[in-house]
Amino acid sequence: MKKWIHAFFTLFFPPCCIVCNRPLSESEEYMCLKCNMGLPRTNYHLYKDNYVEKMFWGRIPIQRATAFFFYQKGSEYNQLLHQLKYKGYKEIGEAIGRVLATEIQSSGDFFHSIDVVIPIPLHSRKKKKRGYNQSEWIAKGISNITGIPMDTVSVVREKDTDTQTRKSRMARWENVEGIFRLIDPDGFQGKHVLLVDDVLTTGATMEACAEVFNEVSGVRVSVLGVGLARD
Repeated sequence: MKKWIHAFFTLFFPPCCIVCNRPLSESEEYMCLKCNMGLPRTNYHLYKDNYVEKMFWGRIPIQRATAFFFYQKGSEYNQLLHQLKYKGYKEIGEAIGRVLATEIQSSGDFFHSIDVVIPIPLHSRKKKKRGYNQSEWIAKGISNITGIPMDTVSVVREKDTDTQTRKSRMARWENVEGIFRLIDPDGFQGKHVLLVDDVLTTGATMEACAEVFNEVSGVRVSVLGVGLARD
């Protein structure tokens, strides 16, 4: 009965592509095939010493770093992350995570040797207000495809900082300095950790989170963002 009701409802109110607002086919999820093919992918996972990796040079030791697509001002593709982050469509995060993990895993060794996926945590107050952590849903999709376990409890965000949007580069770094804490550092000795976030701008938040692993023996850190903010 539920399937029949769903089919009847979608006949008159078909789900639409988040990017172009055209009706989706049964095989499409959140984004139509045309928009998926037009997504401005970075493909940085294919290249050593790529732009994202260089963002962290001289700041923190990073094993690998990449972002899935260019998050450009005025782009219609920004709706993917806007709907995820501000409109309550948390399931979009899991879908994006599955898509990017499938593509990255099939075309390179980016996920090779990674032991655990850690989404950048939200402060408990902000998570309660939003109802979820968008980066957790992205990491969930990545974990489902790669089989790499996700850890949402070992890194804690202790300070409820202001949003990074519209802050200068220096203000972003000052805003996130010392805001994360690692629980049980010994449990990460010799591990390769992948930090996941929705958007990379200056890398300040990623850097602050990665710094909690600085004193852990033998740990390696890699970074993955969904969007890479570019002017």
